[in-house]
Amino acid sequence: MDNLEGWKRSHTCGELTAKENGLDVTLMGWVHRRRDHGSLIFIDLRDRYGLTQIVFDPDLIPEKYQTAKDLRGEFVIAARGKVRVRPEGMVNPNIATGTIEVAVADLKILNRAKTPPFEIDGDVEVSEEVRLKYRYLDLRNTSMQKNMLLRHQMYQVVRSYFNRNNFVEVETPILMRSTPEGARDYLVPSRIHNGKFYALPQSPQTYKQILMVAGMDRYFQIVRCFRDEDLRHDRQPEFTQIDVEMSFVEQDDVLEMVENLMADLFKETLGVELQMPVRRLSYQEALETYGSDKPDLRFDMKIVDISSLVQDCEFKVFSGCVKNGGRVCGVALLGGAKYSRKQVDTLTEEMQREGAKGLVAIKVGAEGWDSSLAKFFESEAVTEINESFGVKEGDLLLLVADEKNTALTLAGSLRLKLADRENLISEDKYELCWVLDFPLLEYDEEEKRYGARHHPFTSPMDEDLAILEDNPKEARAKAYDLVLNGYEVAGGSIRIHRRELQDRMFRLLNISEEEAYDKFGFLLDAFEYGAPPHGGIAFGFDRLVMILAREQSIRNVIAFPKTNSALSLMDGSPSSVSDDQLKELGLRVI
Repeated sequence: MDNLEGWKRSHTCGELTAKENGLDVTLMGWVHRRRDHGSLIFIDLRDRYGLTQIVFDPDLIPEKYQTAKDLRGEFVIAARGKVRVRPEGMVNPNIATGTIEVAVADLKILNRAKTPPFEIDGDVEVSEEVRLKYRYLDLRNTSMQKNMLLRHQMYQVVRSYFNRNNFVEVETPILMRSTPEGARDYLVPSRIHNGKFYALPQSPQTYKQILMVAGMDRYFQIVRCFRDEDLRHDRQPEFTQIDVEMSFVEQDDVLEMVENLMADLFKETLGVELQMPVRRLSYQEALETYGSDKPDLRFDMKIVDISSLVQDCEFKVFSGCVKNGGRVCGVALLGGAKYSRKQVDTLTEEMQREGAKGLVAIKVGAEGWDSSLAKFFESEAVTEINESFGVKEGDLLLLVADEKNTALTLAGSLRLKLADRENLISEDKYELCWVLDFPLLEYDEEEKRYGARHHPFTSPMDEDLAILEDNPKEARAKAYDLVLNGYEVAGGSIRIHRRELQDRMFRLLNISEEEAYDKFGFLLDAFEYGAPPHGGIAFGFDRLVMILAREQSIRNVIAFPKTNSALSLMDGSPSSVSDDQLKELGLRVI
C-alpha cells in the first residue's frame, strides 16, 4: 500500500467541469464503480463532494493499467491525470462532473477494502440493523451525507441568527443533580462521593433560568440531552436541543424571535420562503378542529362536532353518548363514497385497535344518505348534518362517538389515516402553527393529584391566578408549542420568576416545602436575589432536521443513533464492565 508522500489533492470529486479541460489534477477518494471495457477501464471515483469518472488507457500507462484491474469497490486511491472533455454522446447529465473525465497518468492504492455487506448508493434495500451495524459504510451513502450536511448547515444558521440577535452561547453541565423532568434520568455514579449519583440532563431548564438571574439576558445553546424513555421513530435516548432563554420578555417576544429563526432556516437551507406570521391556535381550538395538539395543516379536513344535531335522534349510540356528556364528531372524505364495504371495515378495525368503539360510515347519495342509519334521522337533520360538513353526493361521512377528548383524538387519528390513504399531503408543503393556552395542570388518576403539564416553573395566565386553588383544572399556562407538519418541533413557556408564586405552584402540585427545597433549592434561592421576568423555548433539533430532510425517522439524520431498544449496534453499547470498575463505584450487579 502507498502513502501520500509527494502527493497532494488538487480538487475534489465534485468540482471539475469543462472549464478545467487540459488541466493536470490529483484526485483522491473511494472506488465507487469499476467498468472494464477490455481496452479501457473506467472508475467512478467518489468523495463526499461527488463523483468523477477516471479512465485507464493501457497504451498510455500499461503498468498502472494492470494495477487498475485489481481495483474493487471501496478501495481508497489517489489518481493523477489530465482533465478532458467527454466525447459527444458520453456526457452524464446526472452528475455535476458529467461533462469531463480524467485520463489517469499515475495511480496510488492508499488502502484496500473488503467487500462491503451492501453496495454504497446501491438499489437493493438494506435492513436498518445492517445499516446501523456498519454505520461507517452507511454514512458514505449520498442520502446520509446529504442529511449530515443539512444538519451542519442548520447548525451554522442557528448560531449566526442568535449571534446577530445578541444571544450568548453558554455551555451548561452534563453532570448535574437529578431533578424530576417527566422522564427517567440516566444516572452516573460518583466514584469520589460513594453512594451518590449525578444525572445526565433531560434539559438545561434550571440552568438557563439561573443564567437569566445571573443577568445574561439572552442565552442559547445547541445542547445534548438525555432521557431514559421508550423510543420510537422520532425519539432517541440522547438527542439535541436548540435551547433558548430571554429576559424581560412576554410571550409574543419569544414567538417573534422563533418565527424569524424558522424563516432563516428554511430560506438558507431549502430556499423556501415561509408565510409569516405563523398561524396561532389555542389548545382547545386545535383539539376540537384537528383532534390533536400538534395538528398537521397541510390538508384541509376539519373535524365537525354534530353532538347538538344528534342528541335527540333515534340512533341510541349517538343520542345516548351525548346524553352521557360525550361527543359525536367526525370528518368528511370528499369523493369517498367510492370506498367499498371491505375498505370501510379495514378502516374500522384500525380505529378499534386505537380504542374506538366503532366507526360509522355514511355515503352521501343524490336523495340523502345511502346508509341504514338514514331511518333514524329526519330529513331536516340529514340536511343539517350534510351542511355542517359541507358534503354533497359522492362524499363519505365517517363518525365516532365517545367521551369528549377521546372522540376528538380518534377523529384526529382518522383524519391522518385518510390523508395518508388518499395522498392528500404534498411532500413540498410546510405548514407551521403555534398552539397556545395549554392547560396548566393535568390530573393523575393513579396518584390522585395534579401534575404540571409542562414543568413546575411554567407561569399561569395572569387572568387565571385567581382560580388556581379553587378551580385548578381550568387554569391555563403561558406555554406554547411550535408545530410543523404535524410534529411538535419546539415547546416553551414564560417562567415563574417570583418565589411566592413558585411556592404556590408547588403547593398546588402537592410538593412539600421540604421536597421542593431538596430538589430545587438552588433555583428557589436564586429567585430571592432579583430574578427578571423571563421565558424561553427548546427545539427538538433532530426532529426539525428530519422534517427538512424529508426523512421518516430521526435515526437517518443522526450520525450514530441507537435502535428502538436503545442499543448501538456498531460499537455494542451498552456493555458489561469489570467487577473492579463496579467496586470502585460501590456498585454490584444483581
